[in-house]
Amino acid sequence: MRSGAKVAVVGGVFLVVAGGVGYGGYNLYSGLTGGAGTGTKSASETKRSGPPSADEIDTTAKDFLAAWASGKASEAAQLTNNASEAEPLLAGYREQAHVSAAVITRGKAVGAKVPFTVKAQVSYEGQSKPWSYTSELTVVRGLATGRPLVAWSPTVVHPKLTKGTTLKTEQASAPPIKAVDRKDRELTKEKYPSLGPVLDALRKKYGKDAGGTAGIELVVASSDQNVADQSLLTLTKGKEGTLKTTLDADVQAGAEKAVKQYSQASVVAIKPSTGEIRAVANSPAGGYNTAMMGAQAPGSTWKIVSSAMMMDNGVVKGAGAKVECPPDVTWEGVKFQNLDRFEIKNGTFQDSFRRSCNTAFIKAVKPLNKKGIAGTALGETARKYFGIGLNWQTGVVSVDGSVPESSGAETAASYIGQGKITMNALNMASVTATAKSGAFHQPVIVPQSLDNRELATAQPLPGSIAQALREMMRATAQNGTGQAAMAGVGGDKGAKTGSAEVDGQGKSNSWFTGFADDLAAAAVVQSGGHGGDAAGPVVASVLRAR
Repeated sequence: MRSGAKVAVVGGVFLVVAGGVGYGGYNLYSGLTGGAGTGTKSASETKRSGPPSADEIDTTAKDFLAAWASGKASEAAQLTNNASEAEPLLAGYREQAHVSAAVITRGKAVGAKVPFTVKAQVSYEGQSKPWSYTSELTVVRGLATGRPLVAWSPTVVHPKLTKGTTLKTEQASAPPIKAVDRKDRELTKEKYPSLGPVLDALRKKYGKDAGGTAGIELVVASSDQNVADQSLLTLTKGKEGTLKTTLDADVQAGAEKAVKQYSQASVVAIKPSTGEIRAVANSPAGGYNTAMMGAQAPGSTWKIVSSAMMMDNGVVKGAGAKVECPPDVTWEGVKFQNLDRFEIKNGTFQDSFRRSCNTAFIKAVKPLNKKGIAGTALGETARKYFGIGLNWQTGVVSVDGSVPESSGAETAASYIGQGKITMNALNMASVTATAKSGAFHQPVIVPQSLDNRELATAQPLPGSIAQALREMMRATAQNGTGQAAMAGVGGDKGAKTGSAEVDGQGKSNSWFTGFADDLAAAAVVQSGGHGGDAAGPVVASVLRAR
């Protein structure tokens, strides 16, 4: 079969079609296709090495697709470099996905990659519907045999499959929902792509409570019970139930637009006075919900919590207290320095905060070390006042920040948001919301009254500390490192910038968090550099959308 030939399933019987002629019982190992499989080598055959040739790529792709379309899952799996993982997914295409007919058309190979288009019919319990998509496979040289093989990945079967997932057609595990924002405006995946995983999760958890009835759907199902099914095709529509969220369609639209300009970015917006989540957006959209489930060093945005810890433990007496900010400082043999080794002479704590002086914060380790709490004080403050690590029940799966006990130079690094500290945009938006309101309100994306789940609680910040944090964040937005990014944001505003170095990554991650009136937001842009350069404009765009 030449490039562009079709492999088809007709009337439930899988056939290979080339030039309009059907061949029943096509035998991949008959020698008609040059023996691209993993069968036994002849004594005279020499094990090959190096990249597969163009002919080998064409033949291997043709044989694999023919075996798959012919319903011969075992034979197709043997044409891959991981037969044990490939076979269940390939077999499930008929047995679980209930694909009753399919035409697979190969495209022209680009190097070792071969694109193809699937036009299928999915049939279940008397219902049938067409389904089409595109995918690709890559041909590699088998390490053991030297034969050309399809490099196995679940995405070969469908681009949305990942390890631990499969295709299934059945009555949906939960009824469909019509999600609406706080003003009853409908929220859809089509209009707000970043909400795809969130809406799937909300449907899984609250679909039955929303009053709908389930239909029949083809879904990507995960072996992880915490991961919601992802619908690919609806054979019969169920009845939607309405589910009200805390999201705001205007803020969500602003968040979607802001992160879209970067290949990897996340942002979350929260109402400080209540903890209600107003927006969640990721780029790329529709995939892993990094904004709520990520875990990365937050860089200097974490100095909000470090500042609260220092004031709570008497290291500094407030925003106007005099502190040292030398160009560099050494702790336990490790040197830490400021950006471009700047220094602030005769400055205040607010000056060090607004200019993001690392050394002023690291110098706090010494007095706390004398008290024997240097490695634990930060985690205690994070839990006590900011609710970090208290198992938030947001309404969907989310990951709490982590502030483990530290020692040595790692303690110094943790005070500037490095070391083993990990956060995501949700966590840092909540930190800023707590500083703005003076008290932690656990973030929620659906009202607590929906299921009476238990929300995390924390102590209010002491008034003097909350006031100092707001003053320092306002100074940062008005004449500090956040000034440029926040210039176009009106109202009562404050900010904190951050950049976090990542091992093996040439450019640091860009972090930024800020508030404007009763809205707080935090963003991270992978390899974005300084906080104000990339993440800053993202946060500012979201705050302007309020």
